[in-house]
Amino acid sequence: MEGKMDNLFFFSLFLTVIAILSPVVFCSVTTKANPDAGFEVVLVDKPFFFGKGGVQPEPVKTGSEWTWRSTNHIHVDMRPVQFKIHLDGFMSKDGVPLDFDAVVRLRVTDSVSLISKFGEGWYENNVENEVINRVRNAVRKHKMNEITINTTAIGAIDEEVTNGLVSYIKETELPIELIHFTVGKANPPVSIKYQIFVTASQQWRTLTEYQGKEAETSSAEADNAFRNAMNMSPEQFIALEYIEAIREVCGSGGNCTFLIGENGVSPVIPTATAK
Repeated sequence: MEGKMDNLFFFSLFLTVIAILSPVVFCSVTTKANPDAGFEVVLVDKPFFFGKGGVQPEPVKTGSEWTWRSTNHIHVDMRPVQFKIHLDGFMSKDGVPLDFDAVVRLRVTDSVSLISKFGEGWYENNVENEVINRVRNAVRKHKMNEITINTTAIGAIDEEVTNGLVSYIKETELPIELIHFTVGKANPPVSIKYQIFVTASQQWRTLTEYQGKEAETSSAEADNAFRNAMNMSPEQFIALEYIEAIREVCGSGGNCTFLIGENGVSPVIPTATAK
């Protein structure tokens, strides 16, 4: 009877120790998957000794879930994400190196499929280089002036790259959606910028001179039309212009002195005498 009591005592003590240590042991071999809002957690099993590893078929979408500490938690952003790419020295059709700052917006549609088939570096390994190559090929089809001055060329590049990326995503079965792509404004080298500035200045100067000549021609044509309408000879018109000029010089005060002689009437304009 005494032996049974001892066994019962030790068994109870064992259960007590197990109850005390269980939370410690459990927490040391497990961890919690807890995704933030807009994220999903893809679980990748990596057993220590036995069992089958790999990506679990269902992600953790909301709340939390306990997993073995050996299980890898991959947080996947399911919201639209914007990636920026600096494109340096892409050659135009006429051989001018151009820089761009492209932007691509993507959204993941299946987190488990994305990680199991393409891994965590899916963007760097499968999307970024594709964007770069397609932009490079599209830029080669347009001259520098078309890209830097004519916005329709940029629109054509955006459209070509966008359509190409949509086809590529479909062919490779990437579980993502292309929301938007734009190559942005082209930035030529400093030497090319200066050349563009000089060319634009010359064109503006030529246009200004042409407009000035046009204005002079229009004024002459208007004067001639007035002379014809008044049935005046060229000499009479010149005399009228002479009188008009004298009136403007003398002003409304009538302070001019006129000398009458063989050569006609000449105004003498008084000048101020310094004191």
